[in-house]
Amino acid sequence: MQLGLIGLGRMGGNIAMRLMRHGHDCVVYDRDPAAVQRLTQEKAAGASGLADLVHQLKPPRAVWVMLPAGEATEVAIEELSTLLWAGDTVIDGGNTFWKDDVRRAQSLAAKRIDYVDVGTSGGIWGIERGYCMMIGGSKAVVDRLDPIFDALAPGRGEIPRTPHRDGRDSRAERGYIHAGPCGAGHFVKMVHNGIEYGLMQAYAEGFDILKNAGSERLPEHHRMELNLPDIAEVWRRGSVISSWLLDLIASALADDEKLAGFSGQVDDSGEGRWTVLTAVEEAVSADTLAAALFARFRSRQGNTFGEKLLSAMRKGFGGHVETKRGGG
Repeated sequence: MQLGLIGLGRMGGNIAMRLMRHGHDCVVYDRDPAAVQRLTQEKAAGASGLADLVHQLKPPRAVWVMLPAGEATEVAIEELSTLLWAGDTVIDGGNTFWKDDVRRAQSLAAKRIDYVDVGTSGGIWGIERGYCMMIGGSKAVVDRLDPIFDALAPGRGEIPRTPHRDGRDSRAERGYIHAGPCGAGHFVKMVHNGIEYGLMQAYAEGFDILKNAGSERLPEHHRMELNLPDIAEVWRRGSVISSWLLDLIASALADDEKLAGFSGQVDDSGEGRWTVLTAVEEAVSADTLAAALFARFRSRQGNTFGEKLLSAMRKGFGGHVETKRGGG
């Protein structure tokens, strides 16, 4: 299939690369000409702007927007709405708030332009591992775009099948689902990221306790100097808390046990806040997820070893770089 792709940052460029490796044709645009040039060297077609990108696509067109949530995505989709034709599709693969998806889908529907929201997980490793995708939109449009999603997904791999799944949608076992109508994809991804906050916070707090087992606050005969890289490594192997996040922790600690390259100032990209606010709207208790979000706020006022570990995990899976504090 042919796909237009706007935004060639940490994930957008890799998405284009993975699609081309699977035989799809990509027309790409980024405001940074160097990013476009890198992809054209890999046989993508470069575009000088959104109008040029649309012009190079054959109807019915599909354009994947991979930009930061908020104004950048809003502006791009608004411009696309003036360029695309009836029957074309806008795909938002970023971390958009799901209520914005519902609004945009309704606005584009008035022009008979389809809208699909794709919650995309996989970070900077997705080009090799594949992307876990949660998709919102009409069944007919999602089905038509299935070759794109199938190419981006990780596939079944070596993960054992879950018992009693016979007769259920096989796409889930390949790493992507049609979650529901417009907005459902980003809603599910929002909660996914909220859970991610909680899991990361649990690891961070646990390793902080291990790190401080030798604290001078403890009686001398109770103090222990523990080997954190080895603990992380052994937990990866047969432990009930093994996970990809733990893999990233083990890698970070093996590289630098003190995590000296991290300040521990932990940013949040919005989904954790939206998850907590949604829990309030639904009157659902979400104590762990809320506490994990508030811990990130607190990290910006002073930092613990655990918060350095949070920063190390965020860099590991998503290439996120800590925001530097301003002086003064």
